[in-house]
Amino acid sequence: MQKLLNKALQTTRTDWETLACVYGWVHQLVEVLDDEKDLAVSERQLGFQIVLLHMQLHSTQLSGTFPQALAHFLKVTQSYAPHLFFCYQVPDLPRTNNDLEQSFGRVRFHERRATGRRGALPGLVVHGAVRLQAALATQMQTFTADDLAPHDLQAWREVRSQITFRQDARRKQFRFRKDPVAYLSGLEELLLKTSLRS
Repeated sequence: MQKLLNKALQTTRTDWETLACVYGWVHQLVEVLDDEKDLAVSERQLGFQIVLLHMQLHSTQLSGTFPQALAHFLKVTQSYAPHLFFCYQVPDLPRTNNDLEQSFGRVRFHERRATGRRGALPGLVVHGAVRLQAALATQMQTFTADDLAPHDLQAWREVRSQITFRQDARRKQFRFRKDPVAYLSGLEELLLKTSLRS
């Protein structure tokens, strides 16, 4: 029995000093991101990058599997780093994915109540980028007609073209599901016509 216990303890042995060091770095990152601290966004970004650089420099001195785990943590964190600070720049922007998902869930809930549909709403799928922003923005303030008039016509046209593209894609999907044979034969016919012209 003692032999089994010794083997189990040896297998699950943890270097507590290294673990305390790694957790110390994580807590430093938490302090930098703490929204109760009155720091400018540039200060937060600089502090965040300094802690990550410190972690990167000292990761080679760690023992066991900690260097690989820390390398993975640094890689993932660096990919998220540019997007971590929007919540400090934009007032009332949710800080976590869970808070953001709850905002989306409220929009879906109201859409379902308004339409009576249970499944994914086609309008929300096609117009999601616009309707979601509008639903979230109107919860924070009331807009006038002047606020709603497009001020940047080029950006408005780009949004309209994206919506038109998504509507066209959904129409094609619907036609294919309704009658796949007729849809594919129509595509073949169109392809033959264009190849004959050239």
